[in-house]
Amino acid sequence: MARTEYYDDPAAPEPNSLVVAASAVVTDGKGRILLQRRSDSGLWALPGGGMEMSDSLPGTAVREVKEETGLDVEITGLVGTYTDPRHVIAYTDGEVRRQFNVCFRARVIGGELTMSDESTALRFVDPGELAGLDMHHTQRLRLAHFLDDRSTPYLG
Repeated sequence: MARTEYYDDPAAPEPNSLVVAASAVVTDGKGRILLQRRSDSGLWALPGGGMEMSDSLPGTAVREVKEETGLDVEITGLVGTYTDPRHVIAYTDGEVRRQFNVCFRARVIGGELTMSDESTALRFVDPGELAGLDMHHTQRLRLAHFLDDRSTPYLG
């Protein structure tokens, strides 16, 4: 199933669902950031996904990183909350979602980098390479807030 992301676009379809989600900025010992190239959009993104009824938000981030990358992570902090109603995600099955995303900081504690069917590539990226990657504005915003090393989480 393919997806299209809209941001502040008057042509965006009207949302028909609201999804609580978590993502994580996972770093390695060299300060590189784990990114996936999403199979549904072709864009580079942080690992993450929707919360299940049995999850906590930090647990969602840990589970999604494991499912999408094979890595076990430990949550080490909070980057921010991302709830901008101008961000709409449309799927080919007809779902048009507003997503409430909480983005965490995390570090690798185990596992083996393994690609899932949700990705076409996985890699740790040096922060200096981020500008050259094709990614949605909302992903860049989360990364910018992480790299700013803010003393307080972004609330938006």
